[in-house]
Amino acid sequence: MVWAAGTRERVDAVILATGYRPNVGYLAGIGALDAAGVPLHVGGVSRTVAGLAFVGLERQPSLASATLRGVGRDAVHVLNALARAGAGALQPIR
Repeated sequence: MVWAAGTRERVDAVILATGYRPNVGYLAGIGALDAAGVPLHVGGVSRTVAGLAFVGLERQPSLASATLRGVGRDAVHVLNALARAGAGALQPIR
C-alpha cells in the first residue's frame, strides 16, 4: 500500500466499514461495480476484482445478510472463499 505521503507499507487486509447503507462508489474505478453502482459479487466475493469481498449487503446470501444477525455467518463464508482462492495469508475459519 502507498499512503498519501508516499510511505509504502505491506498489508495483508484492508477492512472498511461504510455504515448503515452501502457507500462503495469509490470502487467504480476498478471495475468492482455495475452501471448502477451495485457490487458485482457472488456470495460476497467480487466477480471482477481478486481479493475483494463484501459483507452486509442485502440478500447475501440470505435475508439476514444486511443485519447484525446475518453478517457474522457471511463474514465466515467470505473469508473461507478468499482463503480457498489464495488471497493473502488468510486461513479458513472453522
